Amino acid sequence: MRIGTCSWKYDSWKGLIYPDFGEFNYLEEYSKQYNTVEIDQWFWSLNKDKAYLPKPTAVGEYDESTPDDFKFTIKMPNSLTLTHPYKSTTPNPYFLSAELINSFIHSIEPLLDKVGVLMFQFEYLNKQKMSSLTEFIDKFQQFRNSIDKSIPIGIEIRNPNYLKKEYFQFLKENNIAHVFLQGYYMPNITEVFNNFKNLLTSTTVIRLHGYDRKGIEKEANNQWNKIIQPKDDELPEIIEMIKTLNSKNTDLYLNINNHYEGSAPLTINKIKDSLT
Repeated sequence: MRIGTCSWKYDSWKGLIYPDFGEFNYLEEYSKQYNTVEIDQWFWSLNKDKAYLPKPTAVGEYDESTPDDFKFTIKMPNSLTLTHPYKSTTPNPYFLSAELINSFIHSIEPLLDKVGVLMFQFEYLNKQKMSSLTEFIDKFQQFRNSIDKSIPIGIEIRNPNYLKKEYFQFLKENNIAHVFLQGYYMPNITEVFNNFKNLLTSTTVIRLHGYDRKGIEKEANNQWNKIIQPKDDELPEIIEMIKTLNSKNTDLYLNINNHYEGSAPLTINKIKDSLT
């Protein structure tokens, strides 16, 4: 199991995982504490009729700042996962584009040995954007065939009604990781896990995000150094889920967001203490 956070540059983590004085490389210091992190900054890539790729300077910096055995889980550009640009009725020409995904992979080539999972996060796909789960599977199957099979990928789906046997069988047949999202309007991940645990691949991602982003941001006031909304009612079941996955020798990536309880490092401490 690898456990880390969603992003890493937070001044309010000084004194928790960062030095509380002087200048330092945030990612380098972070990698002394954790062995994985989620990159989400490349997700926001679609701007009108353009799709932006990672800058070589950032890719090189992330590689140089982390040890050889460090792993990144990367949220893929929304230019690949949006059927339409936000607030637009014009189809997105880059949606599941074979050309764009291979350009993206080429752009992060220095990091490929450190890729844990490339995560494709889809918005809620209503009937106007995707007629059915069958259509989604057909489109992603064609897209999957254009990607180097040695590169691990995962799907985060945000349609609760897509979480059925047909979907998980498709993932297993194509060696695609399921990305469990705890938060927003998705069902509790332990319920989904118990229903489909026999159809999971050898790699799984769990993202703990929480259900009240605006509320917790207001309470935190950009200070992410304390537990604000404890999830002690649901964490024990999630920890049992983690133990089960570990017992199966799953390549498990656990990504914790500040918005889950108020401080990702403190949530990680709680989980680690419960696993020992």
